[in-house]
Amino acid sequence: MRLVFIGVILLLVELYAFQAFRTITKERWILITYQVVSLAIFIYLIYSFSQFDRSVGQTKQTLFTMGLLLITLIPKLLIAIILLAEDVYRLFATTINYFTQADNIKEAIPERRKFVSQVALMVALIPFTSLLYGMTKGKYNFKVIRQTIFFPDLPDSFDGTTITQISDVHSGSFDDPEKISYAIDLINEQKSDIILFTGDIVNTHADEMHPWVDTFRKIDTPALGKYSVLGNHDYGEYIDWPSEKAKEDNFKAIKDLHRQIDFKLLLNEHVKIKKGTDEIALVGVENWGVKFRQAGDLHKASEGLSQKDFKILMSHDPSHWDAEVKKHDKHFHLTLSGHTHGLQFGIEIPGLIKWSPIEYVYKQWAGLYEEMGKYIYVNRGFGFHAYPGRVGIWPEITVIELKKGEKVA
Repeated sequence: MRLVFIGVILLLVELYAFQAFRTITKERWILITYQVVSLAIFIYLIYSFSQFDRSVGQTKQTLFTMGLLLITLIPKLLIAIILLAEDVYRLFATTINYFTQADNIKEAIPERRKFVSQVALMVALIPFTSLLYGMTKGKYNFKVIRQTIFFPDLPDSFDGTTITQISDVHSGSFDDPEKISYAIDLINEQKSDIILFTGDIVNTHADEMHPWVDTFRKIDTPALGKYSVLGNHDYGEYIDWPSEKAKEDNFKAIKDLHRQIDFKLLLNEHVKIKKGTDEIALVGVENWGVKFRQAGDLHKASEGLSQKDFKILMSHDPSHWDAEVKKHDKHFHLTLSGHTHGLQFGIEIPGLIKWSPIEYVYKQWAGLYEEMGKYIYVNRGFGFHAYPGRVGIWPEITVIELKKGEKVA
């Protein structure tokens, strides 16, 4: 029944979209071309979705299919909504005309229909071009975002220390070695004191990263080292495995990838980072999410640390912060997360607007947040997943500077 309902909705959307084209042009060849292309895309989408293999998971084909679905469906959906609203108006206008004999309303409707169709097509062009740009250019439009955070109890030797954070690599989605090499160069250009990677090195399989190991190994190792944690995709839980052993072998191989790219993987543990005569604690937990795998053990990872120790926590899923971290009696000064990708779609104009549909799911979804003197920074992600692009929420390399002192308004 649900499939029938969806089918009816899609048919109505297609009919409205075709109606818009037919209203503004009578050229037969244009209308036939539109119908043929629409039918070909529909057949391809049905075929591609029917070929999805739960034992394989996301592939280049499924990425392309999702992109094609969005780039065709969303513009047509907007057209349908606008024309449906116009039909509702026509219904009221016809009713008024019937009871008042206001012939001028009736005469105005056909011309207005053409105008509304033109408006609908122009509106639909916005998501079409945006999604197309996101798939061709936006997914590699890397941005370096800088953030300074003040802590009154930061050890003196760490005043001015810089952290480069990357997150959500999703190496199985990459298709342009030159762009990835450019991003690695951007990371190295920051000359930070420490580099932290907050999870999701692959989509599912360890071998997705094999073509990129040499590239990521080129990330320079700074004075304070390179550290990483796992994300929800690193556990291989989104496909059907032939056996539990195959799944476990893949998980072991994923953990070993961090060694291969010269990152120290923290698995519910902490290390002391020393600088001058001072030290801070870097704590790394396995994935812990309200709606995802909860393998993270904050108690185990911080065992032996006191409330007074200055602590930076790496936890992939930002929902962990609200659920456990910010109220923890160990007082984690700064939490670094990723996971949300900012949905890879939204609008960000610094100082004016910051919006993505993901904000209705995650309270902390991109950038810096503070409560009770504790901070969380959510990285927008290095790679992409599901939709093979980014619109408005660009791939991010974060540079955080730690400063000693009170928060600056």
